[in-house]
Amino acid sequence: QVQLVESGGGLVQAGGSLRLSCAASGSIFSINVMGWYRQAPGKQREVVAGISSGGDTNYADSVKGRFTISRDNAKNTMYLQMNSLKPEDTAVYYCNARPFASTFIGSSWGQGTQVTVSS
Repeated sequence: QVQLVESGGGLVQAGGSLRLSCAASGSIFSINVMGWYRQAPGKQREVVAGISSGGDTNYADSVKGRFTISRDNAKNTMYLQMNSLKPEDTAVYYCNARPFASTFIGSSWGQGTQVTVSS
């Protein structure tokens, strides 16, 4: 089992920046793909960005050019640098780690961290 703890959320004005962190512990060896997801009030959870063990990344169209995902395997930590934040980025952000890219079987989730962007 993998335990994930997010940090770094908060309140920021539009145009500002935040950096989220996700620290992993437990069965680290089982982690292949990690990613950030978010869920706004009344909406479904959506993918924000993902990163493979080899460093390949992908982003939702809505955050391309503004957000950067990275991972430090030595520290078992993943990051999400969020720049040029917009009010529509307001959501609870969740960290995910899983063994396989094609399925959420065996997946682990963090507790979430709130990001609020004021206009």
